[in-house]
Amino acid sequence: MMQTLQALAEPNRFQIVELLRDGPHSVQEIKTRLGFNQPQTSKHLRVLREAGLVDVRPLAQQRRYALRAEAMRQLHEWTERYRSLWEARFDALGALVTEIERNQKPRKRRKQTCR
Repeated sequence: MMQTLQALAEPNRFQIVELLRDGPHSVQEIKTRLGFNQPQTSKHLRVLREAGLVDVRPLAQQRRYALRAEAMRQLHEWTERYRSLWEARFDALGALVTEIERNQKPRKRRKQTCR
């Protein structure tokens, strides 16, 4: 999991993952769509592949990269463990806001006089 998070922490690699949500892309398509150069694109794809986030499949002279469903599932399961923690905190915050609103008294407006 740590390798996955480290790979996604780099903004360019995160952009590649976001692009691959739409489906497989070649290195050429990725570099063109994101404005990267060839070595930079290949380096980021290598890191994503080593982290288990993408698969590569040769297709004629191209290499097509696609997201690995298993890696995304594991990431989803990891983040889900924290959902209940955040939901409980938001529920407590909502209860506190409701209590504060109930305890506030409406303020009377002062009459403004013209001088």
